Amino acid sequence: MSSLPRRAKIQAQTAVSKDEFSYFSEPSSASEEDDKEDTAWEPQKKVPRARKQPAPKESKPKRVPRGKKNSGNSALSSGGSEGVAVKEELNRSIAIADVDLEENILDTAQTLKTAKTKRKNSTQRTKKLKVDEETSKVSDLVDGTEIPSTSTMGEGVCKKEENEDDFTFGQSPLKRMKTETCPQGQPVKFPASNAIKEEVEMNWDIVQVLSERTNIELWVCANIIRLFNDDNTIPFIVRYRKELINNLDADSLREVRQTLEELRAVAKKVHSTIQKIKKEGKMSECLLKALLNCKSFEELEHVSAPYKTGSKGTKAQRAKQLGLETAAWTLLENPGKLNLLSYIRPDVKGLSALQDIETGVQHILADMIAKDKDTLDFIRKLCQNRYICIQSSLAKVSSKKVNEKDVDKFQLYQNFSCNIRNIQHHQILAINRGENLKILTVKVNISDGIKNEFCRWCVQNRWRPHGFARPELMKILHNSLDDSFKRLIYPLLCRQFRAKLTSDAEKESVMMFGRNLRQLLLTSPVPGRTLMGVDPGYKHGCKLAIISPTSQILHTDVVYLHCGQGFREAEKIKKLLLNFNCSTVVIGNGTACRETEAYFADLIMKNYFAPLDVVYCIVSEAGASIYSVSPEANKEMPGLDPNLRSAVSIARRVQDPLAELVKIEPKHIGVGMYQHDVSQTLLKATLDSVVEECVSFVGVDINICSEVLLRHIAGLNANRAKNIIEWREKNGPFINREQLKKVKGLGPKSFQQCAGFIRINQDYIRTFCSQQTESSSVEVTNEKQGKKKSKTTVGAILKPNPLDQTCIHPESYDIAMRFLSFIGGTLCEIGKPKMQQKINSSLEKEGIEKAAERLETTVHTLQVIIDGLSQPESFDFRTDFDKPDFKRSIVCLEDLQVGTILTGKVENATLFGIFVDIGVGRSGLIPIRNVTEAKLSKTKKRRSLGLGPGERVEVRVLNIDVPRSRITLDLIRVL
Repeated sequence: MSSLPRRAKIQAQTAVSKDEFSYFSEPSSASEEDDKEDTAWEPQKKVPRARKQPAPKESKPKRVPRGKKNSGNSALSSGGSEGVAVKEELNRSIAIADVDLEENILDTAQTLKTAKTKRKNSTQRTKKLKVDEETSKVSDLVDGTEIPSTSTMGEGVCKKEENEDDFTFGQSPLKRMKTETCPQGQPVKFPASNAIKEEVEMNWDIVQVLSERTNIELWVCANIIRLFNDDNTIPFIVRYRKELINNLDADSLREVRQTLEELRAVAKKVHSTIQKIKKEGKMSECLLKALLNCKSFEELEHVSAPYKTGSKGTKAQRAKQLGLETAAWTLLENPGKLNLLSYIRPDVKGLSALQDIETGVQHILADMIAKDKDTLDFIRKLCQNRYICIQSSLAKVSSKKVNEKDVDKFQLYQNFSCNIRNIQHHQILAINRGENLKILTVKVNISDGIKNEFCRWCVQNRWRPHGFARPELMKILHNSLDDSFKRLIYPLLCRQFRAKLTSDAEKESVMMFGRNLRQLLLTSPVPGRTLMGVDPGYKHGCKLAIISPTSQILHTDVVYLHCGQGFREAEKIKKLLLNFNCSTVVIGNGTACRETEAYFADLIMKNYFAPLDVVYCIVSEAGASIYSVSPEANKEMPGLDPNLRSAVSIARRVQDPLAELVKIEPKHIGVGMYQHDVSQTLLKATLDSVVEECVSFVGVDINICSEVLLRHIAGLNANRAKNIIEWREKNGPFINREQLKKVKGLGPKSFQQCAGFIRINQDYIRTFCSQQTESSSVEVTNEKQGKKKSKTTVGAILKPNPLDQTCIHPESYDIAMRFLSFIGGTLCEIGKPKMQQKINSSLEKEGIEKAAERLETTVHTLQVIIDGLSQPESFDFRTDFDKPDFKRSIVCLEDLQVGTILTGKVENATLFGIFVDIGVGRSGLIPIRNVTEAKLSKTKKRRSLGLGPGERVEVRVLNIDVPRSRITLDLIRVL
């Protein structure tokens, strides 16, 4: 009973009704009702009973220091304010921390050594009980489905997968699989508890919400959260932890991570909002529940809007301050006893007339209706089944403020209307851009029929007065419903609809950019050729750069092809091509590209470069000029003119696209859609992740790769890459992967993430060891004296490991060696046909599932081992994809006819169509409706679900608009 006066004091400090936030509140559990010591609401099932036992005198000295980390603990123990208690509850995040706090309390009461030992044992038992309790909770969530344990390596359950090709960029399989015990299948040791613990506790389970929003199973979401919390990278998870994520692909993981970050951002925003409201003394139990139930920024904004500092407050709040809340409740619960005339106060503004009182009651009722859970649920469900459209029209602005050319770009949307369920993502982005430029006016149209049905339902059901109400009171109720819908509910629905549409469109735009970037980065390299890169230009000439098959700069020059000197410069170009035996010309697609292409095509058709059979290709030079003046380019090509650096970059983009394009910031590569309108933080994070994924899966040779390429490997960054290069320059090449542990700043976690993606060429190491055996021994001996850690690994450093040239992770080397002995193979046979024969014959006798069971590992881990052992030493899966389109002749736009069949290369993919370079100087567009699944290649491995940059296609010309230089194409097939 001692808590009742304190609760009354809290309720007196706020003018907010307990039912005001019923929409966002949930029924409290019995455990909450029984807990009557704390003044504020506490998250259920989070507070151990043992916490209430120690006496205040004993707990104060220990809780004061801990208050620095968990603010509010000391205040709560000494009977502090309710705001501090709420803060303490929010900061208390995990049950293990509660046990630690319990230890501190027991420390003050028991100081003997024997007592400490007993307390430690009891704490361990408490932790074990909590683990069992949380495990049963998660099991209930999955409706009895066994959830794979991820706590230890030897004891766990994982999903059993069908044997599929170990390829990252395909579709993920069906997600519902049988479970099977896999003792060695989960090398990650997760925390002891199965429950996911967040920094800020909310009234909803983050695993449950994440599963609902991403449509991924609960156990997979729980594993993904644990993996990300343990600082695992997406490439590492996708390749080496497949059994924990049910074989999801990298794009799906990125989507889950993005949703997870959004939910955590909402939780942090809720926490800061609670602190602000508490400082103003406006916090109540009901408001706290409403805030802790918010799952999105829109819900949080709706709940917290009336409590923002600096505002005059809502109309309902001002009416409540005048004491009209009682009248509003009486109208609903007992309208026969309501006498509005008794509230008249001639000397008080807002109560001086009956009309003012009716208006105040109307505002309070409207606010109650707009924040009621059942009411908002009904209107949302009603909107889902009715036609709601988004409309855009030309804004009424003066021509001085807006450029006429910009207005013409939005001609399609000047009188546009579409159902919000059918509108395309690119249309939303276009409408938003037009609205931001003050060219378009946008609104969401909800029909009057929805409003009328909503008001009728409210009067007859949810807000029907309990008793007979006089006509004047019913008029107030009807006016309240109209006011609530028009002033509060309709704007809320519009904000939520548009926010959802914009969010989905931006995410899809970013994902499309990521897919295009991946396919561009994974364009098949053209190794072993001497290339001439050409950066076209008019007045300042065309910049030339000839590079060797190993990307070394052999020669640079400038020729003036378009200033009346073309014939004289042709002799110069021919001489260069013959001197360096170069038969491939790479032309950038920038200014003067078309003229330069025609120039080379004419010389090739005349067989001018005989005896060389010269071919050329066009490559995107997006970002080349930015890179040419960057510090990285200056460091790589010191003293070279920036214009000539662009020509070098253009040539290298064909020789090794991945190694060259990673030097450029991804957003400058130019394969996106509305990338300047979306969240730049989300865009950068996604594109950087895609680059990391591509570089990691292709792999790098640690002894010859550049620092720029190395920093994009999973688990590494700029500093670690720099340290690796410095170690390599100081100590010579890496002999095996274990030596990576000696690099400064590369700890166990970084080694775990990067080791599987780093290759060590065995031929290079054998050559190096045979030539410099003595010098290597001296270096290792010196290192042994300088570093204590080297003493036990001197022998390992000098001994190469053939498995280091494969994609097999060092944590699986033991399994790989057992598999080799099982099939009768040796390390010397890695990548040879003999090894493939032994693997095939072994798996024919007993399937991969039984082999994995015999080796006490998972099918996924064994599949990675099989791939690593059977792939050739110089294996590069990019060779399966499309190479640049080399040409000898040119076609003009005027030469095209409707029905002509051409081959071309995809330049960019958007949500409304595919742009294809067909060699006429202007890209043609395949409308998205013409890209059907039947036309896409099924035999070739796909990097994404649709077409993307670099793919060769066969198309038919459907329409030619010469004045507007537009070509419409139909997709025939993918080559």
